[in-house]
Amino acid sequence: MSFKYDLLQTNVKMRLEKSPHLLREEVQALSHSLQSQPIIIDEIQKVPALLDEVHWLIENAGITFILCGSSARQLKRLGTNLLGGRAIRYNFYPLTFAEIPQFDLLKALNNGLLPSHCQATTDEITLLLEAYITNYLNEEIREEGLVRHLPDFARFLDSIAFSNTEQVNYSNITRDCSVSAKTVESYYQILIDTLIGTLITPFQKKRKRDIITKTPKFYLFDTGVGNYLSKRSINTLKGSAAGSVFEQYIFMELTAYINLYKKREDITYWRTKTGLEVDFVIGDDHTAIEVKISQTVHKKELHDLIAFCEEHQPKKAIVVSQDARARMLTINDNCQILILPWKDFLTQPWAHEIT
Repeated sequence: MSFKYDLLQTNVKMRLEKSPHLLREEVQALSHSLQSQPIIIDEIQKVPALLDEVHWLIENAGITFILCGSSARQLKRLGTNLLGGRAIRYNFYPLTFAEIPQFDLLKALNNGLLPSHCQATTDEITLLLEAYITNYLNEEIREEGLVRHLPDFARFLDSIAFSNTEQVNYSNITRDCSVSAKTVESYYQILIDTLIGTLITPFQKKRKRDIITKTPKFYLFDTGVGNYLSKRSINTLKGSAAGSVFEQYIFMELTAYINLYKKREDITYWRTKTGLEVDFVIGDDHTAIEVKISQTVHKKELHDLIAFCEEHQPKKAIVVSQDARARMLTINDNCQILILPWKDFLTQPWAHEIT
């Protein structure tokens, strides 16, 4: 059993904040059996000075630590010891398809996949999501002093909910929130640093077409959070709203897989200035992925993906859909597109068959 410090406990936080050296002295006093197990420190960002003590114990006593926290922003801002070369970073993600028996796609799109949310009833989920957003604003933003004017940030959250899965339009958000473009950019950075959202950049292996190379797309980390902020619920697996949330969910799965397995592959998107777009490109045009909520995908819906394949000839081109069975469309000698039912697709990352 591991020894643990929980810095959410006020008495523990205040004691170690006042005297960080107590961590070193207490760990050195532990029995050999406890010292042989990782020492857990939860919410490490609340007492950054402890990282110097952790560093010393790693170097001089051979102690192993598991350090958990919800934001690295404060640690970076204060120039804290980030244990360069001595720590391996892992991010926690919402639950994945592989972790949930009897996976219910409609419930996942509505509730999101935070452990306390994914099995909640319709009556419970709104209250749970409201509590999550409120606590996030209070604890992560107000307590850490990340923004000067909390109402502006709250308006920003409302605004970005409607651009989730879309290209970022800084001008529109600046106008909606009545703040400067620089402030909007800093707000996006807060979401990234606190693991609430991700920006993905355009695919830039330019060949023939006039492509977009600078405007990123934004994805919130959880479908339930996006639904709550946009005051939306998904009642059926059809339509543009369901399609957008379905795309966000597929992005969540890909992100979790790539990062948990430390794959050195970027997720980008491809879009031309004439409007052709492919949702995701994994790596250097290794795998192109288009997400469709359709129950039967037709060739005429794949004009954008076909254009990408003809120009870049990716190793794999996949459409994730609600098709009943997998199908292979042969477009020409240089272009084959695999249409996969979403359940079939979701088994592939965890079997290492995507990258």
